[in-house]
Amino acid sequence: MLSAPHVLEYDYRRSLGPVLSHFFSALREGQIHGVKTKSGRVLVPPAEYDPETGESTTDEFVAVGPGGVVESWAWVGTPRKNHPIAHPFAFALIKLDGADTALLHAVDTRDESLMASGMRVTPRWAATPEGGITDLCCFVPEDQGVQTVEAPDEVSEPTQSIVTPVNVEYVYSPGKAATRYLQGLKQGKFLGQASDSSGLVYIPPRGACPRDGVPTSREVEVSGKGTVVTLTIVRVPSANITVDLPYCTANILLDGADISFTGLLQECPLEDVRIGMRVEAVWVDSSEWDYSSENIKYFRPIDEPDLPFSEIKEYC
Repeated sequence: MLSAPHVLEYDYRRSLGPVLSHFFSALREGQIHGVKTKSGRVLVPPAEYDPETGESTTDEFVAVGPGGVVESWAWVGTPRKNHPIAHPFAFALIKLDGADTALLHAVDTRDESLMASGMRVTPRWAATPEGGITDLCCFVPEDQGVQTVEAPDEVSEPTQSIVTPVNVEYVYSPGKAATRYLQGLKQGKFLGQASDSSGLVYIPPRGACPRDGVPTSREVEVSGKGTVVTLTIVRVPSANITVDLPYCTANILLDGADISFTGLLQECPLEDVRIGMRVEAVWVDSSEWDYSSENIKYFRPIDEPDLPFSEIKEYC
């Protein structure tokens, strides 16, 4: 059975709203601000609502810190590539002076024996602030000296959004059915499986019929030709897309299959793409074939009559 390391990685951009926009804009100026609840508590980082009552917080922001006290901590002896510090450090809950809640951040002591609950710490600021949480590089023991931050000469526009990098690394095993499918792709074939009860052919196979759960033990090779049953014209850019915009992605019912197969459609003006159009798979050079759907470069139109809608309507 096949298995392979996978990495899910992308940058996630989110809008902030007025409360967090104020918080990140203050960080860019070298300040840490909390927000007051209706009961007078100061939340850091600020939130739109009081976590104890669910009520909306006020519009009153309060400068806190910069120093604070470590309430609890956990040592990171082997940092990973996306951690804020490359050498061993601690993650800690830090209650800043003037705040009623603790802020989770990194503390850089380099030595675990120097970490303790109750110790006082102070911020280390980024040399080039950008209006994100990374403007606050980490905290260090207060006896190392308090870093002063000069106010900018010009008032910048408020920070309206931030980009958060997302990274998940894992080992994926596709299972027996999908392993056979991937082995087929490496040989330039489309291998599906048929349901033992209904005879329906699924590609890519999942090992069981989704209608009744009966195993799909019979292997079926289906054609590289098929019919467009649904389509989408993509005009919005996104990460890791190498195709020029706009482009068409279509659900294609391969001949001999009973479920559509998603693929990129090329070599055809977008205005000519239509439901019922006949297409075929275009493969990369056989020297590049691997256990991957990337073996299929794209689909392209072929000189065959369109299938009538009545023959494919249940797949549309």
